[in-house]
Amino acid sequence: MKRAMHGGRLLVLTGPAGVGKGTVENALRKKHPEVWVSVSATTRDPRPGEIDGINYWFMSEDEFIAKEAAGEFLETAVVHGMAHYGTPLKPVEEHLAAGTPTILEIDLQGARRVKETAKDLGLEVLSVFIAPPSFDELVRRLVGRGTETEAQRKRRLETAKVELAAESEFDVTIVNDNVDKAAEELWTLIAKEYGIAE
Repeated sequence: MKRAMHGGRLLVLTGPAGVGKGTVENALRKKHPEVWVSVSATTRDPRPGEIDGINYWFMSEDEFIAKEAAGEFLETAVVHGMAHYGTPLKPVEEHLAAGTPTILEIDLQGARRVKETAKDLGLEVLSVFIAPPSFDELVRRLVGRGTETEAQRKRRLETAKVELAAESEFDVTIVNDNVDKAAEELWTLIAKEYGIAE
């Protein structure tokens, strides 16, 4: 399906775990509820307070693999060697065709896969990297989350080092040293991309 050209490109948002991608997105959507953020599917267990269909589409591994085989995902990845994640394709195509500012928040693997598959699907991508002010600050944020075991945190920090090294692959970098400032920078990008008066 070739998307309608009256919208902007699909914004692919990536950054290491703990950098605050979700926090920046929430701040953006409070001021600009017209922005649509794709809800990913995952086979990992919900964290406390997470709601199916809001935070993620939680599904069994069998269900996920069946949807993957049917071509229902824009991209899929196994993250931290533990769980499957994927971006349902149909809602992304529908929102872009309607000219709705559309964001995917995914990991590095997923961002690379989207870049590969987007051209075949007639989707154009603007890739945005959310970076921490420093690696030490990223460690502090991850520890402060308190949602992971020591082993999981260690694995995420190793992954974060790889993700930080890939920053140059992205079209734009936004440093999240202040959530509201980072959200405003993201909105400026979106407004320019979609021809919205700020």
